[in-house]
Amino acid sequence: PSPKVSDTVVEPYNATLSVHQLVENSDETFCIDNEALYDICFRTLKLSTPTYGDLNHLVSIVMSGITTCLRFPGQLNSDLRKLAVNMVPFPRL
Repeated sequence: PSPKVSDTVVEPYNATLSVHQLVENSDETFCIDNEALYDICFRTLKLSTPTYGDLNHLVSIVMSGITTCLRFPGQLNSDLRKLAVNMVPFPRL
């Protein structure tokens, strides 16, 4: 939730209430800070008014980089289980 990106009143509640279901029902969850994405688009990419399309494009680049080891042959993190073991210090995080 971020006042820079969205003005939806219930956004903090949606984020907070969804965490439990995500942890219980998914193997891996990536939490992404909208305000940090906005700052990257504004400061680093020099976009004067970043749109949701710009933020989504940035997320797609990050997720593509994270999952590269799953899409191409290699020994490092070659499946989701190995990726989770190497990225998560405690299983319940």
